[in-house]
Amino acid sequence: MVELKVRKFGNSLGVVLPKSVIDRLNTEDGKPLFLIEAPDGGYRLTPYDPVFGQKMAKAEEIIGRYRNTLHVLAQ
Repeated sequence: MVELKVRKFGNSLGVVLPKSVIDRLNTEDGKPLFLIEAPDGGYRLTPYDPVFGQKMAKAEEIIGRYRNTLHVLAQ
């Protein structure tokens, strides 16, 4: 567990992530992070966009459904 302190940045509040957390999230200055509400009411911080994941799942479904057609079109 990593304890974070809420700090004031101008008119906003924020937290500073320690280097170990930055490394584990494989992120850097300017890259987005996503705070996702978990089913248990907590939160999860991740570098992966959940909306993008949903779109990719839908794309894979379509690709599977039209695999033969896409194969012919690719020739």
